[in-house]
Amino acid sequence: MYARIIFFALFVAFNVQAQSASVAGSDEAAKVVASGTVPDEASRAAILGKLRDLYGAANVVDRLEVGGVVPPPNWTEYMTKLLNPNIKQVRKGQMQVNGTQIALKGNVANEAMRQQVVSDMATALNPTYTVDNGLVVAGGSAQTVLDKTLSNRVVEFESGSATLTPVGQKILDEMAAAIKQIGTPKVQVIGHTDSSGNRLANIGLSLARANTVRAYLIDKGIPAESLSAVGSGPDHPVNSNDTAEGRAKNRRIEFRLAG
Repeated sequence: MYARIIFFALFVAFNVQAQSASVAGSDEAAKVVASGTVPDEASRAAILGKLRDLYGAANVVDRLEVGGVVPPPNWTEYMTKLLNPNIKQVRKGQMQVNGTQIALKGNVANEAMRQQVVSDMATALNPTYTVDNGLVVAGGSAQTVLDKTLSNRVVEFESGSATLTPVGQKILDEMAAAIKQIGTPKVQVIGHTDSSGNRLANIGLSLARANTVRAYLIDKGIPAESLSAVGSGPDHPVNSNDTAEGRAKNRRIEFRLAG
């Protein structure tokens, strides 16, 4: 199995390719290959140092080149922040940084990890960076169906309320069909908000929106006992709350297989 993480920051690029192998029944990192171009020796040393800390010095192959590129401000700091311990949970993955746009793909063990990896990145990065979460749950075909149906779209509500917009209703019609397609398992409907305003009020709003979604899906034929509602408020962002675009992505409904 292979996992690849590719970074592009304006004219700056390096690749990380991690090979995984099963050893005595466990999944261990075999090799990480870092290649591409970084702006200077300090950047090269910082990136390799972080990789070696994560994967072990013997497992990191250095193919980085130095010079000839101009990075955005504090590029090295942000790239090393992206290499946090949770990134090791991504398998068969690819992360692309194009300017300040980050696209992350690959497999993770469960939905909680899928959200956590991107949440960690959004918290660590400058507000000008955005993260597109394309991670899927490995071996979890039912969860994958839900993730692909939602397809990084946001279930919309009227501003400051738990009233669905027509666009939000259309997405939920598709989600109801997907839940039926996978045999109507138990699903958590999790509401999220941005960080604007009072935290407790946001938690209440996120729960109200999750309950609205639950009621809508029940009305579409999903058994009530198959659905539960959770309000997470602003506690699990997938993007920066410092920009309007980031806040819009954080105001979302998540569908997670229970258990």
